[in-house]
Amino acid sequence: MEDISIFTDKALIPTEQDLQEKLGTTYALWKRIEEMVLAKYPQGLAEWNFPGKNYSWSFRIKDKRRAIIYFLPRDSFFKVAFVFGDKAVAVIDQSPVADFIKTELALTRKYAEGRGIQITIRDDSFLPDIDQLIDIKLNVK
Repeated sequence: MEDISIFTDKALIPTEQDLQEKLGTTYALWKRIEEMVLAKYPQGLAEWNFPGKNYSWSFRIKDKRRAIIYFLPRDSFFKVAFVFGDKAVAVIDQSPVADFIKTELALTRKYAEGRGIQITIRDDSFLPDIDQLIDIKLNVK
């Protein structure tokens, strides 16, 4: 099974109704995380993005020059994704963030923009970690 967005038609930007229908009960978690980011960074630009047919539609919240967080819609759940530079990875390694996140970041390939991680959201168990990752993303340059 391919791991791409459930919204594959480049010509149709997903609507809130589309998102709510596809995510079901996890839609509320999507909104909570979106609100969490915008509460910490009110000037964030929230937008749908279509990087290509291999990924399809995703949603991101950006500051002036980089994405803070990506939302990757799937059928009845979603993923959030972050990309962290070396300084942020070092801060995460010393933080109370879940060990699997630290391990995943350590094992992932490093690119020019940093190391990326995706966290699958099916319930609220990772919200405290996501909250901390947002803080680190916003405060560690």
